[in-house]
Amino acid sequence: MRSPLVRWSVLSMSLALALTSCAKGTGGGAAPSPSAGQFDPGATYQGTMSVMGFGATDEIGTTRVAAAKKALGGADVKLIEGDLDIQQFLSAVAAGDPPDIIYANRDQIGTFASRGAIVPLTACVKGEQIDTSMYNKDALGQVTFGGEVWAIPEFNQVQITMADAGLLKEAGLTIADVNGSNWEQVTAAAKKLVKAPGGKLQVIGYDSKLPEFLPLWAKANGADLLSADGRTAQLNSPQVVKALEFAVAIYDAQGGFAKVKALRDSADFFGKGNQFAEHELGAMPMEQWYVNVLNDVSPKAPLVFDTFRTPQGQPLAYSSGSSWAIPKGAKNAGAACRFAKTMTLVDTWKAAAQARLAKRDAEKKPFTGILTGNTLADAEIEKLLTSGGEPWDSGVKAFYEANKHTFSLPANPADKEFKDAWQGAVNRVLNGQDEAQTALDKAQQDAQAALDKAWAGWTKRTN
Repeated sequence: MRSPLVRWSVLSMSLALALTSCAKGTGGGAAPSPSAGQFDPGATYQGTMSVMGFGATDEIGTTRVAAAKKALGGADVKLIEGDLDIQQFLSAVAAGDPPDIIYANRDQIGTFASRGAIVPLTACVKGEQIDTSMYNKDALGQVTFGGEVWAIPEFNQVQITMADAGLLKEAGLTIADVNGSNWEQVTAAAKKLVKAPGGKLQVIGYDSKLPEFLPLWAKANGADLLSADGRTAQLNSPQVVKALEFAVAIYDAQGGFAKVKALRDSADFFGKGNQFAEHELGAMPMEQWYVNVLNDVSPKAPLVFDTFRTPQGQPLAYSSGSSWAIPKGAKNAGAACRFAKTMTLVDTWKAAAQARLAKRDAEKKPFTGILTGNTLADAEIEKLLTSGGEPWDSGVKAFYEANKHTFSLPANPADKEFKDAWQGAVNRVLNGQDEAQTALDKAQQDAQAALDKAWAGWTKRTN
């Protein structure tokens, strides 16, 4: 199962251009709240309801879309497949002809809200009587700011430690040496596992997964990149600097990030020739969905799993994922709200999980679970798991445990600018352009300026 997330990094340039060209058309600020009368749990809907960014290409998607269609009572659901095209979406909002609902990354929601491209869902939640307590608190927190909910959480992602058991044994190591519980041991393990005869990297000892996982390393070191209220950047705190220095040093010990990235990018990541099957990677933290990929394409690969752990030995995961949001000007907002609600209900998720279970049984493969943004659904789905033997049972156990120890970055109206600031800093360090302190000092200035401007504009437009 591939990641359900929108590929933000690929689309960031389109977003920047679209926001610039469309800000005026979308109102440049918060969209007006829909009236509560638009959302009636007893209503039925006709006509066409358009969905952008969601393809429903597997049984998890098709089962839930079928349930949502039934709940609408007659409306035709039109899926605009493929990842969310941000420029197309914002242009459609500016032109007054948006889709009725979009499927977006949770870390896009703040930017969309601040640009007036989506509407708050307070009336939707109240009118459709959506019980928000069923949602993962971190997932809901990522789409809540300014006192309102702006999206409904869907899938959830967490990270666990994945390693090649054969390479670990060969080097005299165990999973405890690479799970993050001792940073000195992680560095030492990377040096023992790496293979680069004649200076040509053949085996990555340890991939710290930069730039994407800086929030995870920082949190493990006791730091948050952003204050809980989403207003204050904390990118150049000593703990963040140390975390970045450590994660970069792991690459330096293996010949530098450029070599690691080249070998990483050459792997058949989703295929039978993936880096674990080919014994080209010792260990890495990675999102839990990759356990399902590996079980499908390389079930005999010698793997071992554990949660990612803090230096105190505690499980930790950075929660991210997808969500449903209603655009400004949506012609069928009531149907969109019902659709988002039904797609994320416990019974809907359970039905989807049962469809996946049936498919896996027919293929004589284990059902390894689904992580959603709904904690009650996760508990029900966990009861349906089937054993695949080791190491798969340990992998599933690890990601369900990780899902109980999550954190997320708070929502804010400068989501994109903030992410660009810290990822840009990490990339400058990885490329040898800056030292960690220098890069994060600049990122701190840029991020705080963006936050101050966005919050000031938000306050002005909403008061």
